[in-house]
Order: sequence, then C-alpha cells, then structure tokens
Amino acid sequence: MSPLFSRPTRPFPPASEHEGQPTTDTDRTYEGRRLTRPQEELVDQGLTFDIATLATRRRFLGVIGAGAATTVLAACTSGTTATTTTAGTSTAQTTTTPDATASTTASSTDEEMPTETAGPYPGDGSNGPDVLDITGVERSDIRSSIDGNGVAAGVTVTLTMNIIDMANDDAPFTGAAVYLWQADALGQYSMYSDAVTEETYLRGVQVAGAEGTVTFTTIFPGCYDGRWPHMHFEVFPDVASITDATNNVLTSQIAMPEDECSAVYEDSRYTESPANFANVTLATDNVFSDGWDMQLPTISGSVADGYTMSIDVPIDTTTEQEAASAPAAGGGPGGDGTPRGTQP
Repeated sequence: MSPLFSRPTRPFPPASEHEGQPTTDTDRTYEGRRLTRPQEELVDQGLTFDIATLATRRRFLGVIGAGAATTVLAACTSGTTATTTTAGTSTAQTTTTPDATASTTASSTDEEMPTETAGPYPGDGSNGPDVLDITGVERSDIRSSIDGNGVAAGVTVTLTMNIIDMANDDAPFTGAAVYLWQADALGQYSMYSDAVTEETYLRGVQVAGAEGTVTFTTIFPGCYDGRWPHMHFEVFPDVASITDATNNVLTSQIAMPEDECSAVYEDSRYTESPANFANVTLATDNVFSDGWDMQLPTISGSVADGYTMSIDVPIDTTTEQEAASAPAAGGGPGGDGTPRGTQP
C-alpha cells in the first residue's frame, strides 16, 4: 500500500487565491475538516488527521460495499463449505440455510496474548524517535523507509494478524490500530542503529477492518546477540490514540519459528544471524522463556518464494497491562551488524 497522501508539488496556496475560502490560515480545512496544523502542508498534518481522512473514505465505500454484499447474499440458496487452517489443523464448516447472512467472528479464546517489553528501539515517541507522527506510516508494505529512499533486504514475509476483542465476546477488534516494527537482516533497528539512523524501514501501522485483521509485507528478521528472532508490535484501541504510546492496550512480540530461522539464515544477506542463532533457544531467551505457544505464528512458504505467517492476537481491554518499561537505547546491534550486547 502506498502512503495515504502523496507529497504535493507545492504548499497550500494562500487562502486569498480561492474565492469564498477562509481568509486566515487557522480557518483552512480539508474535506470539511479543520487542519490540525494550519501553517503546514496537507502532507504534514500528522497520522491522526491522515487516518481520519482514510476512515471517512472507508465508511463511504463500506456503505456501497454493504449494498453489494446484500445483493449477492440474497442470491445464495445453496450450502457452502469453508475450511480454516490454524496451527496445522483444518476445520470444515458447512452452512446449508438459504438466505443466511454471512459474518466473520474470531475463534473463541480465554487467554490473552502475553504482554512483553517494547525494548529499547520502539520508535513510538516513548524514548525519543517517533515514527508514529510521520505522514505515510500507515502502510502495508514496510520494507522501505517512509520516504522511499532506503529498502531493507531479506526474505519476504507476509504477516496477517487477527486482532480479537475478548471483552466483546471474541469479536473482531474492528478499528484497532496495530504498529509493527522489527530488526533488519543484520539485526539493526532503523532510527536507532548507527548505520540506519536516517532510515524508517520495517516500521508501519495498519488499521483493522470489519474482520479484525491487519496485513504487513516485511522481511524475516535477523538474529542478533542474545535474543531469539522476533517482531515487536503495539495495539491501540483506535486511530485517534496511536500518536501517544501510553494509550496502547497491548505490547507484545512474535517469535519466529525455529525451522524457518535455520533455513533463512543460510541466505547470504543474514551474515550475522547463523552464529547468533546458534547461541540462543526459546527456553533461554529473556522474553519467550516463560512461554511462547501463543506467540508463534502459523507459517508456510520457502526462502525462495517468501513466507506467509498468520497469528491470533486476543486482547482483553478490561484488564490492565503489566508491561516492563523499555530499557534505555544504546548498545544493541551495531551499524555494521556487529552484536553489542543482549537487547530485548
């Protein structure tokens, strides 16, 4: 997905150039909404303004889509069979009732996804760098920096996250905003590691639709010293709250499956990973050692063709997180890929 707004060729023209428009900068609007930063260009209004615009358009399209879906469902009179695969198990469900209205619900669960530390490199404004205030961070493909200049090389991964609202009878968590970030093939974190402080790759936000799912195109993360290969994520209840890291309802991590790690790290782009991976296990990892079953995704694919991953993320918004605070930045993977100490 491309960024929500493409950069305009010039700033907004003065209001005086438009007959009938407001005469002061503070009154400037876009699609009937007052700009949050009236002195800046449209592209610099911030994530909350951008996604609110996107949500407005989605609601409009949803009305059209709902009408079309009703017409299609009304014409369905024969049974249908759907097959769902989770963690290697296939379950078939058959519907035979004519004129039934289809609905998507998450699988029942009574256990919440474990809370984990955000680590020292979240880039969410909690310890310095803040990618969540950059226009364009709402995107599906996070392999390039937001400005398009830098690209993270590695084995392609398509990750789908199913966000489950436990407080609402395990319904899809519609409208939840998910921020995903991770290390690159050399174990470096954009915005922090020496060689990539100017990059913003492998960071992005997606907003869950009616089915409660978000999908990211990324790369398989490298393994750096002292940590099992992983991805970080934060879930916010809605788009309005995402620019303040303290508003998130879950901070957690996804563990990479062992067999796929072994296969990926034979790729020449992961030069530091084989030695680091040989020195860590899930049982000795300082994050996953207390249990990792819920944090392992289902996976299919290959190094040559890329991998497809899927994971359920049950969240109970009626309980308070017990997350460890992020350690101070420093150390960690170096700009040249050289490990510099154990990091979360």
